[in-house]
Amino acid sequence: MTNFKHHVAKAGMLLLLIGMLSACGNVSRGVASDGQRAEALVWPDVNAATPMHKGGTFPNVDNLRQVRPGLNKQQVANLIGFPHFSEGVWGVREWNYVFNFRQGADDTVATCQFKILFDENRLARSFYWHPESCAPDRKPASVAAAVEEAPLKDDRLTLSSDTLFAFDGASVADITDGGKADLDRLVHTIKARERGVHDIHIIGFTDRLGSDGYNEDLSQKRAFAVMNYLVAHGIPSELIEAEGRGKMDAVKVCPPSDLRSLIACLAPNRRVVVVINGADSEPSGKARSS
Repeated sequence: MTNFKHHVAKAGMLLLLIGMLSACGNVSRGVASDGQRAEALVWPDVNAATPMHKGGTFPNVDNLRQVRPGLNKQQVANLIGFPHFSEGVWGVREWNYVFNFRQGADDTVATCQFKILFDENRLARSFYWHPESCAPDRKPASVAAAVEEAPLKDDRLTLSSDTLFAFDGASVADITDGGKADLDRLVHTIKARERGVHDIHIIGFTDRLGSDGYNEDLSQKRAFAVMNYLVAHGIPSELIEAEGRGKMDAVKVCPPSDLRSLIACLAPNRRVVVVINGADSEPSGKARSS
């Protein structure tokens, strides 16, 4: 009888956990199918955060700046973690966070709420801060924001290959609509700074799955596709160099697991890094790509 009660209790806890992960109630009302707006944005009470997130967390700001439209929920979670409230994880169209930031010479802490709305395909589409005064300094990084907030002398931003390209794609024709929107913003930013840009270095990376030869070829093709897109949209080719480094310089190491989980875990390694060196920077020393 004791064992039976123990198993019933475990089953109850499991069902509760599943319910939390797949809850279907959003905090805000009327989230649009495209995830671009809601009829009414509603912010949860900060004190209602789950116990592990009580009082908010200090996010990795570099990761926070990589949160942008087109990321799926697992990719968002890889960057900034799962939501801080119990509205659910997989079955909802909204995630809410409480973030703390140190500021000023006296190192005071500012607490900000961050909201992500997802479209009907569960891809991140729009981002909000509360209070709004948090947004100018800590806004999530669309490509333009990431570039504009970095020092001009050495801008470095990371674009997810998973959102830039269609599955297994590596050419300009394979760049997704979301990827084109991000690259268009990058073009605009580079043109606004063009006189102050010394060179632009584009580096493609893959995860560790697959052969070395395949990964090197794929990473190079994707770097060249980004380069060709920039050139086609008016960025001088003489400013740009591109290369692929395959599975080198992994930013995340994942433990052995089933293939689906491993692919999701390794997502941060599948990336294209764009480095924009200002006019005061030293030349990169690499040959230009044509």
